[in-house]
Amino acid sequence: MIKIKTAYPILISESTDHRALIVYVPDLKINTEGKNLLDAIEMARDAISLWIVDREDVKKEIPIPSKTINKKEAEDIITFVDVDTDAYRREIENKAVRKNLTIPSWLNEKAEKQGLNFSNVLQKALKHELGIKEEL
Repeated sequence: MIKIKTAYPILISESTDHRALIVYVPDLKINTEGKNLLDAIEMARDAISLWIVDREDVKKEIPIPSKTINKKEAEDIITFVDVDTDAYRREIENKAVRKNLTIPSWLNEKAEKQGLNFSNVLQKALKHELGIKEEL
């Protein structure tokens, strides 16, 4: 398994219609694209992180990043993109998920009169039921 923080080489070239930048990650054999250079690098970081997290979850091998890229493969830009899969995993795992629930009308009215935040109350109740101590 690779380190949590690492950097993969990427190749960035202009699309044939000149509307986007195409990013290729040779070590992982994946592509993505961006509207401009900064967007292309962010999209590469996201694509690499997602690819690695998916592979980790199914316990498959993850290639160690190459230290160089053959210049014959690059049309425009050769660079490296840093990835922190631990931070990426925390970000996607803390993403809010919408849940619908049904409660009695009288309970809803009392809670609304008190100005309760239903999401907060549900989170606290779930943590209590699951024995999860309040996180910072």
